[in-house]
Amino acid sequence: MNRFENSYALLPESFYSITPPTPVANPKLLKWNAKLAQDLGLEFESLNEKENIFSGNLPLNGTPIAQKYAGHQFGQFNPDLGDGRAHLLTEVISPDGERYDIALKGSGKTPYSRGGDGRAWLGPILREYIVSEAMYNLGIPTTRSLAIVSSGEPVYREAKMPGAIITRIAKSHIRIGTFQWFAATSDIKNLKILLDYSIKRHYPDVISTAEFLRAVSLNQARLVAEWMRVGFIHGVMNTDNCLISGETIDYGPCAFMDEYNPDKVFSSIDKFGRYSFSNQSKVIIWNLAQLASALLMLHDDDQNTLEIFQEIINETSTYLSNEYYAQFASKLGIVTPDEKDKRLIDDLLTILAGETADFTNFFSKVTNNERPFKFMMKTAYLTWEKKWQNRVKNIPDAKPTMRRANPVIIPRNHIVEQAIQSALSGDFEPFYSLNEALQNPYDYKGQCNFLNAPREDEKVTATFCGT
Repeated sequence: MNRFENSYALLPESFYSITPPTPVANPKLLKWNAKLAQDLGLEFESLNEKENIFSGNLPLNGTPIAQKYAGHQFGQFNPDLGDGRAHLLTEVISPDGERYDIALKGSGKTPYSRGGDGRAWLGPILREYIVSEAMYNLGIPTTRSLAIVSSGEPVYREAKMPGAIITRIAKSHIRIGTFQWFAATSDIKNLKILLDYSIKRHYPDVISTAEFLRAVSLNQARLVAEWMRVGFIHGVMNTDNCLISGETIDYGPCAFMDEYNPDKVFSSIDKFGRYSFSNQSKVIIWNLAQLASALLMLHDDDQNTLEIFQEIINETSTYLSNEYYAQFASKLGIVTPDEKDKRLIDDLLTILAGETADFTNFFSKVTNNERPFKFMMKTAYLTWEKKWQNRVKNIPDAKPTMRRANPVIIPRNHIVEQAIQSALSGDFEPFYSLNEALQNPYDYKGQCNFLNAPREDEKVTATFCGT
């Protein structure tokens, strides 16, 4: 039985605009996440009902809204952002009592569209489904994908493209940028309402602004450390893409590294490498400082509160560094890392960078005691390997720890692109097969072509927001 509410729509109207999705001509369900629907307790009478609800043609319980927010985009503050092509339909209470947003993306214009058409085309929609569900199966907090519906209408970008709508599931869509919106307009009353709502929904044990900042900060720090464990590069870590729930959102220009390179950038709009692989840990601290600045307005910029907030941000930076090394230590079977292990990890990553080694395959092969790479016979690696083996030889859980930390399969950029191109040609089988393979990333034993690093002519060198 469906249990719907829309608590966000009960907040003051400055939080959102009431706006219905724009109907589409010929909705067709392309992908339905049956397991996620079951987990959420969602039931629908027919295929036709799902197609019309998740295209925006039929209302779901509640008032559809577009959320308002602001945000720093590549370091520049934009005070006037919001859901330009997304609609929050309602919230669902799952059988285990958890609350989730149900939102459409690509569902038409809103008051925040800023000249856009409010639509999305099929390619980026397929990418978001593939990568968000892969991240979930990797054990990394993320928004989820419930459905993809084709609109039956074209979308015009560089060329005429098939339109599509994705249904996104999230613990909420409250962003750092949501707090920045009220701070930028000096709307202290609604900033306090937002804080109280966020605490009640996400951090019910928190009793102060400082505790809220700490809780959000630690969740975001853990999230970024998890990204880096699997070689994930988000690509657009703007403050409006940082959820206070600690979930990954916005998979537009994201990518997974093939060869290890700490300075790797995929996003075509990240001209200066602000959101490179290694910079992600620095950027999230900067983003959290922007949240702290917004929250400080609730305390009249009090000097004592400022110092407390600064201490929290500094503590988070230290915590993130330790969490990063803990994640990489687990990839080497080290259960309880110490200071010396940081050097061991850094030395290995220096070797991998110098050899342009495939990040995922190296750790997967080492987990299984394999030596497929020529550089593994070089003196530098053999010297490192001896130190590592001495470190883990008395750790009984070393191998199980490595297997839990090192995926065999990731959504490699060239494989994702091949699946998208096949779908655009009318063949969805590669898309379905890839999604199936990514359900068991730590214990995958299927097609080898999903595991292989790309040939030179297959490499994806740049990604695009594209929706």
